[in-house]
Amino acid sequence: QVQLVESGGGLVQPGGSLRLSCAASGSIFSIYAMGWYRQVPGKQRESVARITGGGRTNYADSVKGRFTISRDNAKNTVYLQMNSLKSEDTAVYYCKQERIGEEYWGQGTQVTVSS
Repeated sequence: QVQLVESGGGLVQPGGSLRLSCAASGSIFSIYAMGWYRQVPGKQRESVARITGGGRTNYADSVKGRFTISRDNAKNTVYLQMNSLKSEDTAVYYCKQERIGEEYWGQGTQVTVSS
């Protein structure tokens, strides 16, 4: 069973930065695509950023130029660097690991952008 544990959320002022981390259990990490998603109450979970095993990345239009996804395969960890945060970035952020025929989710970490 794969376990994903997110950390790094919190309260930040508009314009500020946060870095989220997602640590994965298991010995095989580098080959799997990883993604960050977010969800606010009453809305569907949406994709924020994704990185393949080979390091290819893509982003939601709403975060392009502000967020950066990266991975450290030696640490089984994926990161989301969030800069120039806006109030509309407030959400619970989840990481996901994609495997053939299955996917695994973390428990989420709250990010609140407010003055």
